[in-house]
Amino acid sequence: MTPEILRAVLAARAGGDTVTLATRLADGAQFLLPDPAAPAALNAHAEAVMASDETANVDVGGENWFLQVEAPPARLLIVGAVHIAQSLAPMAAMCGYAPTIIDPRRGFATDERFPGMTLIRDWPDDALARLVPDLRTAIVTLTHDQKIDDPALGKALRSRNFFIGALGSRKTHAARLQRLAALGHTPEALARIRGPAGLAIGARTAPEIALSILAEITAARRSAALGVRS
Repeated sequence: MTPEILRAVLAARAGGDTVTLATRLADGAQFLLPDPAAPAALNAHAEAVMASDETANVDVGGENWFLQVEAPPARLLIVGAVHIAQSLAPMAAMCGYAPTIIDPRRGFATDERFPGMTLIRDWPDDALARLVPDLRTAIVTLTHDQKIDDPALGKALRSRNFFIGALGSRKTHAARLQRLAALGHTPEALARIRGPAGLAIGARTAPEIALSILAEITAARRSAALGVRS
């Protein structure tokens, strides 16, 4: 690794950015991706491994490259400091995510209810604009309050996150989709929202619902074929 690439890797880590170190196995030549100077196919492979958070050996133009992701923890942005979030946030942290709870209602988003967690007490569309969700970000809305959830979902639909989930009944979700469609979101974009969020495991309690949501997020991140044993 050259001093320039090492400095760039360290700078990415310090800034919380995700990059991929590509090493050509034949001679050790390296790129830190994305890089416009690198072959387009190599950048495309890098985007795929950054989304999956896995190393890979790839062939580009007959040359073998080893791709290694240099990344901070994947993020889970939870909109709504509700009781389900009190279970979901620590579960997500145990699974290696960096959870952030977003809720403008200061009576809900308190350090006492979410000890040791990152809290943002702003409106979610403003918070998401600053956080800039990427391919290593999942977003889930939990409030059942369209004044809070809808702006968050609108912002999420315009970002490159790997998961968007929204809690609520099927009837609630259908009404939500109608409101978002009226704001100009296409059917293809709206299909990205998993609603009601969570795998169908018969969850009843807040921890069980949190577990079902985290399981669905994990399945999306790992591209799992649900219902099929590995």
